[in-house]
Amino acid sequence: MPERNIKLILAYDGMNYHGWQRQKNGVTIQEVVEEKLARMLGEPVAVIASGRTDAGVHAMNQVCNFKTGTSLDAWIVRKGLNALLPKDIRVLGAEDVPLSFNARYSARKKRYRYCIFNGEVHDVFLRRTAWHIPQPLDAERMRGCLASIVGTRDFSSFRAAGSSNRNPVRTIFEADLLIEANRLWTIELEADGFLRHMVRNIVGTLVSAGRGKLTSGEFEGVLEARDRRAAGATAPAHGLFLVDVTY
Repeated sequence: MPERNIKLILAYDGMNYHGWQRQKNGVTIQEVVEEKLARMLGEPVAVIASGRTDAGVHAMNQVCNFKTGTSLDAWIVRKGLNALLPKDIRVLGAEDVPLSFNARYSARKKRYRYCIFNGEVHDVFLRRTAWHIPQPLDAERMRGCLASIVGTRDFSSFRAAGSSNRNPVRTIFEADLLIEANRLWTIELEADGFLRHMVRNIVGTLVSAGRGKLTSGEFEGVLEARDRRAAGATAPAHGLFLVDVTY
């Protein structure tokens, strides 16, 4: 049977998992998906994702692919997987792609969204998907900070300590702050790639600026420092979503 390459689009609530990548200390998305695929197809399967989301991080459209010798139609793979997977992981789409396609290395852009609930009392229905900030935030100051990170920059200040990323330079195409009437603030970032904890470290520093602890000029100084110690705290994982991947 000729080898096939099948692309999957996954959505998942990451709160119950230790991230995407298999590890020894907890259940991961990759582990669950690979085990269910192996059970359905009767063969070991290695699934490659567009990126390794951290513990507690969610995905709306995580792209992944796997090589297989199965003769099952892709839509049957999607249907069968959804019957086997837990309810907090769903397969939104499945299709055959060229053998050269690699969900990680073929990606050109990724979009992340970070959600903040800015109100005195947290919304009970958003507790799993938004960071609660009860203090008032300065939206215009935060937007000024976001403007400074658009373009090709060295993001060492927002890279996790001990990160394995060798090249800290990334290009951010869009950086926006949107505010809904229900006090839900969403920060959207689209880039050619992201360093480990980069979005969460940017958001944590943005919140410091929104609380009046940093000016937009000082925020840019954090970026120019190229030193993680200059930036703010890492925002909690549960407010972060992988929104989309462009190929």
